[in-house]
Amino acid sequence: MKKLRVLVLVRSGHEPPATLEGAAEKEINAWKAEFDVCDTLRFLGHEVMPLGVYDDLAPIRQALAEFQPHITFMLLEEFHGVVTYDFAVISYLELMQQPYTGCNPRGLILSKDKALSKKILTYHRIPTPRFAVFPVGRKVLRPKRLEFPLFVKSVVEDASFCISQASVVHNDQQLVDRVAFVHEHTKDDAIVEQYIEGREIYVGVLGNARLQTFPPWEMSFGNMPPDTAHIATRQVKWNRKYQIKHGITTREATDLSPAITEKLSKISKRVYRALSLSGYARMDMRLTEAGDVYVLEANANPNIEFGEDYSESAEVAGLEYSALLQRILNLGLGYKADWMTHL
Repeated sequence: MKKLRVLVLVRSGHEPPATLEGAAEKEINAWKAEFDVCDTLRFLGHEVMPLGVYDDLAPIRQALAEFQPHITFMLLEEFHGVVTYDFAVISYLELMQQPYTGCNPRGLILSKDKALSKKILTYHRIPTPRFAVFPVGRKVLRPKRLEFPLFVKSVVEDASFCISQASVVHNDQQLVDRVAFVHEHTKDDAIVEQYIEGREIYVGVLGNARLQTFPPWEMSFGNMPPDTAHIATRQVKWNRKYQIKHGITTREATDLSPAITEKLSKISKRVYRALSLSGYARMDMRLTEAGDVYVLEANANPNIEFGEDYSESAEVAGLEYSALLQRILNLGLGYKADWMTHL
């Protein structure tokens, strides 16, 4: 295996230390994923340089010139605090003719825009909940095709931002109020989709042209009250005390039939190709009691922290963490960006 110089882009302030020694748990949480990636790449024998970035591309240009990395590992999820600007950083790397890990700019744009991605999925007849977009400053008029209950969220924000139990609405007044809440807190449009009752399933996908899917993963909502919607709210995803209190976990969905598992895999690959994704991604889906599958969204460059859903499902598929990161590096080096055709 060739030893590489790897530039790792992280958010400024999340640069990981060389060791966990002396670091408090609360401190570690801020840069755990960054540490896991850098530490494992070093274990594999690569030379690693973490670089914090916030609102300036100049440090990237300087690092490319001085460190001369073989590849840049993309762990940056935003630029200047804007989550949809990660594609611009990748575009810059392409302009600099620099190989990178993860998704290409087009795939990032399409997958981050929830409304646009749903339009593309609908065009390709990939099952996704019916939806409508409510722009900022427009009156909220529910289309007749949307029946309650409905699920209200930001059209661009991720990590369950502005998602709570109140996101599931049951009448027009609740809809108006929740759309206004999303507008106020995100300063952007709201997307409203049909709420699908069912199991929350995640499927990891790895590859560029040839795709591999990992075993389906499921969010178990434990002992949450039966009158609450089983959705991945911000509390459910990120509040450790809340998770322990309600027994919320994620784990392999081992009770699925081979037919359903194959169905989830095929749909995940169709979504990946329809949205022009590359590198690696995670598909978030709902599985109904009747066995129907609905794609909620595609997450390009999902969290690959050690012990998280994506890396855990990869391990079940036979890819231990170090092998997964090496595969991600190899896919980045093998991705045929447009600039390569002009060499």
